Amino acid sequence: MRRRSRIRILGGMALGVLLAVVVFASLPTTQAAPALTRLRVGIVAAVDQLGVPVALDLGLFEKWGLDVTIATPYPTGVDLLNALQAGEIQMGQVGVPMIGAVLRGMDLVILGNYSGSAVRLGGDHTMALVARQGSGIQTIRDLRGKRIAVSFGTISHLYILGILERARLTVNDVVLVNTPPAEMPVALRGGAVDAFATWDPWPVIALANVPGSYEVVRDGGFIGFMGFNVALRPWAERNQETIERFLAARAEADKFMRAEPVKTAVISVRWLTGLRPEVALRAVRNNLPTVDIRISCYNYLALHNAVQTLHRLGFIPGTFDVNRVFMPEPLLNVMRRHPQLFDDLPPIPPRARVGPGFTFKGSCP
Repeated sequence: MRRRSRIRILGGMALGVLLAVVVFASLPTTQAAPALTRLRVGIVAAVDQLGVPVALDLGLFEKWGLDVTIATPYPTGVDLLNALQAGEIQMGQVGVPMIGAVLRGMDLVILGNYSGSAVRLGGDHTMALVARQGSGIQTIRDLRGKRIAVSFGTISHLYILGILERARLTVNDVVLVNTPPAEMPVALRGGAVDAFATWDPWPVIALANVPGSYEVVRDGGFIGFMGFNVALRPWAERNQETIERFLAARAEADKFMRAEPVKTAVISVRWLTGLRPEVALRAVRNNLPTVDIRISCYNYLALHNAVQTLHRLGFIPGTFDVNRVFMPEPLLNVMRRHPQLFDDLPPIPPRARVGPGFTFKGSCP
């Protein structure tokens, strides 16, 4: 499903056109409107990534001078990063998978959030652990010996690791089954797994479609949620103005979503295949607390903690300084020049604000 924003020109009656031509010929020549800047963007099939489709459907990209094409939503962030590396898209929205990509040498930069919180560490409201009837799972401490579907190398994986740590369990106490998010409700229904952990809409789809399924826990502050707008560094360095326009349009779309969850749900069913309106609305409302594109120290900390956790548990071979991947300047410019786009959000605590020359030192004051 590829859509392109475009300007529609309305035709008129033949006589009107003739008169317009005559009148126009008698007027001084005026400069044509500047052409829209073309931009190819990728998203993952998830409710917390709806900011880009919403901005497109509302005409906000055009308003900010962009002609945006959205690639067909990718199953996971890994697929999106492969497309970014191949040059199929120029910007994308991704979370945990970028960690492995950076360690493998992909020169990524973070330009803003698509989901998370700039006012506190946490914000995993769009994540849930869902169990099947008869699984014997009532609390997270009941996970010992259970088969749990997660998508390795994604925020789903990080979320279950956070849950296990809180329950004082290890990955050796459970069986993690690598499963694409869209297949998790099917695996649960068929009894292939006892539970799954991932992002919306798949938990709410399972609750609607798998008889007897239930949420063991939703959010819970198990991880510092992170979801970033990213690009390859060489492209980003050459296209700062385009990035600012994109982030401004996204910020305006986010403000719309926070104010209009019902209308956002209507848009979501056009982009997320098989999502019913009532299910979409529940998922959208779950996601509202994380709709904040701003960057603060807490976002640096969320990424830092994720890198350290995955390395400590042996899932990645090394670590990196998160300062090297953040490029906050375009977003800081948007926040300074267009404060009205953020005036419905709580202010970022002074101690967590990011400004020119900011360096993350391992914690937030």
